[in-house]
Amino acid sequence: MAYVPGVALLAALVVGCSAGDDGNANGADSKAGSPTVSPAPPGKYLTLPAPCRAVPRSTLKDLLPGAAELPGDQQDKVFRGSAAVTYDTDRKVGCSWKSDAPSATRSLSIDFERVVSYDPAVSDDDRADTVYAKKEKAAGLSSSATPGPPDEKDKKDKKSEENEESGKAKDPADADATGSADPSPSESSGGSTDGTPGSSSPEEALPSRVLDNLGDAAFLQDLPKKADSTAQHHTVSVVFRTSNVVVTVRYAEQPALITQVPDGRELQEKAQALARKLAETLSE
Repeated sequence: MAYVPGVALLAALVVGCSAGDDGNANGADSKAGSPTVSPAPPGKYLTLPAPCRAVPRSTLKDLLPGAAELPGDQQDKVFRGSAAVTYDTDRKVGCSWKSDAPSATRSLSIDFERVVSYDPAVSDDDRADTVYAKKEKAAGLSSSATPGPPDEKDKKDKKSEENEESGKAKDPADADATGSADPSPSESSGGSTDGTPGSSSPEEALPSRVLDNLGDAAFLQDLPKKADSTAQHHTVSVVFRTSNVVVTVRYAEQPALITQVPDGRELQEKAQALARKLAETLSE
């Protein structure tokens, strides 16, 4: 009679230990579960380029007319640029250039910002996308907009200019895109509103828009405005994000005379071209 309870007691102890082991295992698994959640991946970029050396001198000569004609020391000073004041060159750097020519003053600046997320659940790229999105929103734009048509219009405009230079008739589709085709030479005497070949006005520049095929996301902001009572001022900004770096390119012109109007389309094209070069350099 005493043996049976002993066996039962032993069996109960074994079951209890097994249950305790399972409980410890489950508890260990649940505790280990939270640390095993993989942290968000870091961004691609750990450093930033030297901003004042990021733009080749040949490009600066094109962007800053008149600088190449300056005396040696002055020319070197213009092309050397002025570095932005920063306290952490691994996080934010910038550089600016300015050229004063008899006809106009042109200025250029570039800024690189490397974004780091201190939240393990949020990647550097996602945090950089948030930073970029705020800039895009401040420009009155939205990534939800379809970027295709503006770029197609850009191509049409360029084709239209080439046709005009070669004496070809403009494609009617270009007239639809811009509102009306430029008059042919035979029509110019019958009501052309601008008889100056190659002239440009703020209305001819494309509006601010989201851009395609530049980094992970990009937009262009066009800001023509009258700076003072003597001359107009036109600024174009191109902002793009590639991984965890946000880059801003600002290109501006202020003519010397009030009768001169900055060529907004040229400013846009050159700002975009530089932004694409910077994106290619970063991806190397």
